[in-house]
Amino acid sequence: MTDTSEANKERNREIARNEEAKQVLGSTRVSIWAVAMAVIIGGILFTLGWLSLK
Repeated sequence: MTDTSEANKERNREIARNEEAKQVLGSTRVSIWAVAMAVIIGGILFTLGWLSLK
């Protein structure tokens, strides 16, 4: 019985590690998109401002 419970605990730990890795990857992906969108919007606003001064 102890072997089964230990195996279940190890399996649960492995599942938790995999879920954590997925969450980190998802958060990184969202951050990259946020930075990219900020750069694009900033570039558009800068260009519009620069054109309005000419």
